[in-house]
Amino acid sequence: MRATACALAGLLLAASTVADARERRPRLENRGGVPARDLDPSEKGLVTGVGIESQDIQAMTNQMARDLIASGFLGRFSTPPRVLIDEQEFRNEGSQIINRRMITQRLLVELNRAAQGKITFVGQRYAGMVARQRDLKREGVTDTGTTGLTQGQAGVDFFLGGAIMTLDSRDPRPGVVQRLNQIAFELVDAETGELAWTGMYEFQRAAAEDVIYR
Repeated sequence: MRATACALAGLLLAASTVADARERRPRLENRGGVPARDLDPSEKGLVTGVGIESQDIQAMTNQMARDLIASGFLGRFSTPPRVLIDEQEFRNEGSQIINRRMITQRLLVELNRAAQGKITFVGQRYAGMVARQRDLKREGVTDTGTTGLTQGQAGVDFFLGGAIMTLDSRDPRPGVVQRLNQIAFELVDAETGELAWTGMYEFQRAAAEDVIYR
């Protein structure tokens, strides 16, 4: 009985210690703030400034896809040309830090949708994986798949280059910031270097206080 009483007393003491610790633990303040909400990326958000934003990326990629298809470029080919769209050749020469692939990836998707099979897109960023798969097939580790073997990986007929450029000005008295954003696209012949098509999207904005883009 004495051992049972001692054990019970120990349990009660431990429970009391835990309860005391919980009471001493600082409570987090439930501070008020702006609740999370869903926003349409094609429209201005709650935080806006003078730089390139989500609605601009949607507008420019939609316009560039339409302009390229409407240019008559595809009418020159009986076989769909192979096109490479990659952020490596899309330079950021402006003052805003931006993920260039957000622009090139969306342009690729929009062009692929608008071209309806009249353009073949090459994914050279996966060249390493493709090379490993080709080796596995030729070494007999895997079968040849359903499309057969080729002499080499797909070559590129054209690649999309371009640049983001900005022109900034500031009035120090009222603190107004103004920025001209200019985004240029160039479709380059991968054999001759000739420009097969060019397009440009630009806009200018001013604000009393600039937003920090990250």
